Amino acid sequence: MSNNESPARNIIGNGTIIKGEIESNGDIRIDGKVIGLLKSNGKIVLGQNGVIEGDIFCKHADLSGRVNGTIHVDELTSLKSTSRVEGELTTKQLYIEIGAIFTGKCEMGKIDAPKVENKK
Repeated sequence: MSNNESPARNIIGNGTIIKGEIESNGDIRIDGKVIGLLKSNGKIVLGQNGVIEGDIFCKHADLSGRVNGTIHVDELTSLKSTSRVEGELTTKQLYIEIGAIFTGKCEMGKIDAPKVENKK
């Protein structure tokens, strides 16, 4: 990537359903539904109507929708008031707004989660 290029910003819109594996060097915003593996070297933003059923690996996560799966975040995970998260969460830092629902296991602090490696 040259100095003039910035990582892509990807949007999965409301009403879109993707099944499979998604990998990106850039940020991903999900307002639709993803069933499968989601990897990003950037931030994953899950909109209020968004749904992720599967594993997430990313640097930052900002979750407002529903997640059912295993989540590995290298830095900060934010659970907004409308979020509904079920599964295992590993993160360096966690911020939970009043109204968020989290059911499962959480490990915070030093992260030894696998790093995201994009295939080329």
